Amino acid sequence: MAEFKVVVADPETGETFQREIDGQDANRFLGRDVGDEIGGDAVGLSEFTVEITGGSDETGRPMREDVSGTRLKELLLEGGVGFQPSREGERKRITVRGREIADDVAQINVSVVDGEGDVAAAFEDDDE
Repeated sequence: MAEFKVVVADPETGETFQREIDGQDANRFLGRDVGDEIGGDAVGLSEFTVEITGGSDETGRPMREDVSGTRLKELLLEGGVGFQPSREGERKRITVRGREIADDVAQINVSVVDGEGDVAAAFEDDDE
């Protein structure tokens, strides 16, 4: 059974919120790609639509939108997701994960793209 930590970003306020999901809610993410939009019901935001913006696996390898499937791939990177160079012209071979969500993914990053209401209010109800 899949289990994920979902980090929800609210671009209007700049805040982020975390929620652990499993069972049927987690299954809604399986097979989806980075960039897909889904209903916010899976993370407790029934009034909103969220977009998958990225994620990482259990060892911290980031998901990249330009790598297909769920596989691991070594890329020679000059920057971007997975590598931030410390000097100009620096390149490094980095192992990254594909853009499709599978059981190997531990964290999923999503951003609210549509909906009415207050995102923070939906997460404050869980804290009580």
